[in-house]
Amino acid sequence: MIKKKTIITPDSINNLSSFYRPIIPFYNDTSLSKLLGILIIFLFFSCGEASHADMVIKNGNIYTVSDGFSSVSNIIIEDGKIKALVDDATADEAIGSETQVVELNGAFVMPGFIEGHGHYSGLGYSLLNLNFLKSKSWEEIVSMVEEKVKESDPGTWIIGRGWHQEKWDSTPIVNIHGYPIHDALSKISPDHPVILSHASGHSLYANKKAMDLAGVSKETANPSGGEIVRDRSGEAIGVFEERAMGVIRNAYQEYLKDLSQEALKEEWYEAVKASATECLQKGITSFQDAGSSYEEMDRYADMAEAGDLDLRLWVMARLSSENLKGKIGAYRKVGVGNDFYTCRAIKSEVDGALGAFGAWLLKPYNDKPGFVGQNTTDIYEVKKIADIASANDMQLCVHAIGDKANNVVLDIYESLNQKDGDHRWRIEHAQHIDTNDIARFKEYNIIASMQGIHCTSDAPFVQKRLGYERAKYGSYPWRSLLDEGVIIANGTDAPVEDVDPLPSFYASVTRKRIDNGFEFFAEQSMTREEAIYSYTLGNAYAAFEEKIKGSIEPGKYADLVVLSEDLINCSDEEILRANVLHTILNGEIKYSAQ
Repeated sequence: MIKKKTIITPDSINNLSSFYRPIIPFYNDTSLSKLLGILIIFLFFSCGEASHADMVIKNGNIYTVSDGFSSVSNIIIEDGKIKALVDDATADEAIGSETQVVELNGAFVMPGFIEGHGHYSGLGYSLLNLNFLKSKSWEEIVSMVEEKVKESDPGTWIIGRGWHQEKWDSTPIVNIHGYPIHDALSKISPDHPVILSHASGHSLYANKKAMDLAGVSKETANPSGGEIVRDRSGEAIGVFEERAMGVIRNAYQEYLKDLSQEALKEEWYEAVKASATECLQKGITSFQDAGSSYEEMDRYADMAEAGDLDLRLWVMARLSSENLKGKIGAYRKVGVGNDFYTCRAIKSEVDGALGAFGAWLLKPYNDKPGFVGQNTTDIYEVKKIADIASANDMQLCVHAIGDKANNVVLDIYESLNQKDGDHRWRIEHAQHIDTNDIARFKEYNIIASMQGIHCTSDAPFVQKRLGYERAKYGSYPWRSLLDEGVIIANGTDAPVEDVDPLPSFYASVTRKRIDNGFEFFAEQSMTREEAIYSYTLGNAYAAFEEKIKGSIEPGKYADLVVLSEDLINCSDEEILRANVLHTILNGEIKYSAQ
């Protein structure tokens, strides 16, 4: 319940007059002190209202993260920040006529979730375009595209994302490595080019119209770091993995050039607004964006300065070394718009995704003999980017999923003497790690930016790809990393997965799939406390923001989430039944459940 009220009681009068003892010479005269106290309260409320709290959260089950559960149940908030955690009497004293009182009746309150690795505008576009995250078959996807074709003018590109061949209920009868051929898709869209991105973002599906516009033929060569998947006769089946996606996307970019640039810009703003709404509804108050262009960063900074960013946004620049050189320094911005926007990191990558056979491995895939995945970015290019990051006092965040990829990135960090200084450089995903490399994360103070939900989402095919030994000891080895003292940052990689933190938290502490209970090597689970830390203070630390957010402490921003379940003490099943009751950002309620 949320209400505004003023409470005046004899106790509050006495307490207030005691506050003013230095100016009440006859304090020992009780009647006189009360009379003066009433006068002071009158003056206090008539001309000193600003000294009362902006918001008081009452009767909460407060989990601070930094100190565990609070011994008191109320939070005083002023000017967007936490002023104090107090007892009932002190909370009542802080309430004025304009104070917003949030009565929690014992509900669980913790720091707002921080999405530790996602794609902010990409999440928004996934909400505007076709979304296949919950699709269970190729036939269902084709049907969704067919409906979109019916309402679109000929020549319009149909865009979608979220399919994953390993997560369908059935495998197409005609397939290559589990991928269907494009025939059914092309039949229902002869006049509409179609691009359907894999859930991971590391491959895409194109229909015949799109491939024709891109000039794809038997003679089209595979680019370095990518593969055009073909049938036995050499014909492209419609799937383009890793760097090969550029063949189709280049044709799409040519199409966009002929569209209204103002309309495209408005669509971008619509997407980021949709992303913010989705996040706030799910208890997320900060978002770490894993790769933006200069254009996007300019827009985000402008929005923050104007007070138009609805979420705190921390951004990694995603550009080539050539584009970064001599330019990125001007884009290093910290705390713009009351800490709503920061860019102090650069993103790169060395491989792709396991589901799309793009993860770079030390030994071949079990289900694709002789193939070790893709090195998607030349290592010398990554080293150039690392030098630029170091020269501009920016973090380097390198995407590495396969055990070879992680090994190579650790080698790069080692060569740059990462033991010296507080760089907090990161490996994004760090999903499959050779056991000999686990201790190296701590040795070089590398943050493992991982996503709990990826573990259980990928679980059905990890052992098929990697075999039992690699899956058991090196896949998502949270316990092994934590026992070494490594900081783990958590998230969802949205829109690769649903941005909702609660299923990812559930995966982190159980390593069980929600749909069928399949458990993936539970000995590598996090504790409840570790998982919450990884989603709050751990993520804040991974962004050099632990002094301003990530825990409920005086002086930090009042970025909070109120949940219907106590995430520390509830049962595993109750985690999945938890509802977000309130999301509070900068001391303002941005979302409340109906």
